[in-house]
Amino acid sequence: MSTHLLTLGELGTQGIAELLSLTDRFVEVGRRPIPRVPALRGRTVATLFFEESTRTRLAFETAAKRLSADVLNFSAASSSLSKGESLRDTFETVQAMGIHAAVVRHRSAGVPAQIARWADDGVAVLNGGDGWHAHPTQGLQDSYTLWRNFSPMPNGQPGAEAADEPTLAGLRIGIVGDIVHSRVARSDIEAYTALGASIVLVAPPTLLPAQPRDWIDCWLPADAAKRVEISHSLDDVLDELDVVGLLRCQRERMVNGLIGSVPEYVARYGLTAERAQRLRPDAVITHPGPMNRGIEIAGAVFEDLAANRVLVTQQVSHGVAARMAVLFRLIGSGTALPNTDATPEAAPSEADSTGRGSA
Repeated sequence: MSTHLLTLGELGTQGIAELLSLTDRFVEVGRRPIPRVPALRGRTVATLFFEESTRTRLAFETAAKRLSADVLNFSAASSSLSKGESLRDTFETVQAMGIHAAVVRHRSAGVPAQIARWADDGVAVLNGGDGWHAHPTQGLQDSYTLWRNFSPMPNGQPGAEAADEPTLAGLRIGIVGDIVHSRVARSDIEAYTALGASIVLVAPPTLLPAQPRDWIDCWLPADAAKRVEISHSLDDVLDELDVVGLLRCQRERMVNGLIGSVPEYVARYGLTAERAQRLRPDAVITHPGPMNRGIEIAGAVFEDLAANRVLVTQQVSHGVAARMAVLFRLIGSGTALPNTDATPEAAPSEADSTGRGSA
């Protein structure tokens, strides 16, 4: 695995599968009474979020803390950027504080890659979402959620040496909504196809790239690109999908004329009660959040479908474990995970002046 994580495409099938297998181990850590391991004790992770976020920031902070890393939080609004400091100077100031990893989120595509070029040796840069480009850890958590939904853990126990390899082979996954402006869509496509799934991109022409086939062919490996189809009608493909992956409908697209109106979008692409009746019995629903109930999915559908069919909460939960896997792999002391069968690390007592956690 490289020093940084900027896209999932750079990992390939093997790299993605290794991270998903490692995520299995950290899911087990998250289920302990004290969900913490000392894997990154003495390491510092900076969250450089130049764009607002709730889920991604909290997931990375939680992941780092569960690995016993220190966390530096950065807010662009209250930083020297607002006083005219350059992006490079801001990053190098934070880097000079002795960080080991920087999680970068920015509204412009390519900023994490540029910061990676400025980073010193030994400082890992993780893309927390950049413009319309990529959101690799979201792709990992979504892939893990689907893998473990369709291929449950051996004996139902996370953390055990799994006999199965991560795969989505044989699944037909629909990604529905604003494809062209979605960094989540791109990372999900990279991950799902790398793991063997077939994809149907479902959107109006205004929410797809101008030349969607060329767009797919230019950045996906040939074998993966062959397994990506395009449809302008959810009704045409709904009853053949194993997964309906809904994307957030951004209201600003209506201002730009890319979507006629909310009712028009719902009528053609929303998961209404009528469409929910047509879902395959084992089909599941995903959504990266934040969700617009009544637009991407009817509120009644979200409430009525069983929890094991609407996987939104599982996606969030698995997002912490997936980010633990990435942080551990990039800045951990080695490739072996500390013994997850050992007694969880406890918080040090006031009498423990060494700061070591008790067994």
